[in-house]
Amino acid sequence: MSSYTLANTTEHIELRPRQVEEGLRPIRQHKRSSSSTSFIHFKTPAIPPDPIDDESPLDDGHRLATQALPSLLISVVGLVLAGWMMDTFQHWQVFEQVSELFILVPVLLNLKGNLEMNLAARFSTSANLGDLDLPQKRNALIWGNLALIQVQALISGAVAGMVSLVLGWLEHPSDLTISNTLVVTASSIIAATGSSFVLGVFMCLLIIASRKLEIDPDNIACPMASSLGDVVTLGILAASAHTLMNYSDSSLSLMVILAMIASIPFFARAVWQNKHVKDLLLSGWSPIMIAMLISSLAGLVLERFVEKYKGLAMLTPIVCGLTGNLGSIYASRISTSLHAGRKDDQKHVEWTLLLMNVPVQCLFLCVIWWLDLGHLDFTFAFALTYFIVATTCTFAALKMGRFMTFLFWKQGYDPDNYVLPYLTAMIDVLCTSLLVFSCWYLASNGLADLATFDIKEN
Repeated sequence: MSSYTLANTTEHIELRPRQVEEGLRPIRQHKRSSSSTSFIHFKTPAIPPDPIDDESPLDDGHRLATQALPSLLISVVGLVLAGWMMDTFQHWQVFEQVSELFILVPVLLNLKGNLEMNLAARFSTSANLGDLDLPQKRNALIWGNLALIQVQALISGAVAGMVSLVLGWLEHPSDLTISNTLVVTASSIIAATGSSFVLGVFMCLLIIASRKLEIDPDNIACPMASSLGDVVTLGILAASAHTLMNYSDSSLSLMVILAMIASIPFFARAVWQNKHVKDLLLSGWSPIMIAMLISSLAGLVLERFVEKYKGLAMLTPIVCGLTGNLGSIYASRISTSLHAGRKDDQKHVEWTLLLMNVPVQCLFLCVIWWLDLGHLDFTFAFALTYFIVATTCTFAALKMGRFMTFLFWKQGYDPDNYVLPYLTAMIDVLCTSLLVFSCWYLASNGLADLATFDIKEN
């Protein structure tokens, strides 16, 4: 949620971060147009250095590492759990009977991740600008954003289900039935709205607690939202699909869909009556929907190769998640600095995040080797190839995150609402494609036993 007050006409708006309230920094103003999705790019006037922000690049890098690394390590646990869940669910009867669920998984995870990470980015910016320090405004922001994310989840969940069905029909026209259509759509909506509520409440509490503990929420919010969101969404999706499939001969799935759709006006009314999120009800849909279409390409790749290569179902959410987390931290930090009129040493931050990828990926490789997860042939060639893929994707995510954040800012769009959906969607496609290519390369050259078929015959 942008921390600026909106009006029907262009007006002067005061930014009052914590530094202003404490008398450390003078009030500064800029103009913002009445558009809910755009604002006038401005140059901040010269201001005295803030004692808190006046850190050397080394100190800032140390602060970033000490705050972000623990959250990334926690996210590894969540992502490993999500990968293990996906590796287990692929053998469930409902996933074997309804292959569209494989297409739905990356689409839904990306879409849900975008909603939570957009919420995390907006709240992080509001926290750093001091908007959450006022109880009345904080409560209004919380309730408004929770209602908004429900509207977005209900609509996006339905669209994600339909997109996966269309793509599945294009791949296997004869396998699509009415009962499967209803099961996929209902499961998608249930998973989207259920995880939105759980993760929305969690993110609000996390960012408020971070503010009180003087931890920069930009460093921890997005990784936590992404990893926990994957686990919660996958669990609800699998459970709901399994349950609805058992009652596929009844009208249960149809009743669920109708009930969920009927609840949209109630949440939409609550959003419309909240001045802090009212304008976001009709704006910001384009990046979410376009990102969903982009991530559907990753779904097609996963659906096509998930049964051909061992461990692919487990590796995909982990590589995509960790890479997207690092890129999201970078983009969120840049967005906050732009909103606050602060200049950070972006190169130092970028290298710090890239180096942080090394211990996190090493920890993950040790975990899957120790626990023997994913039925992987854990050879040196596999570990080296995986590490190259993960590092390449992380480097690409950081570069794209920086470029896109400045691009949207210069074009007059709030990066908090636009960058993360496009960034995570493109990273999903890149990571999934490179993982499939690496599995093919290792299997075809006899460097690792990953193929579930005779690769010489294909």
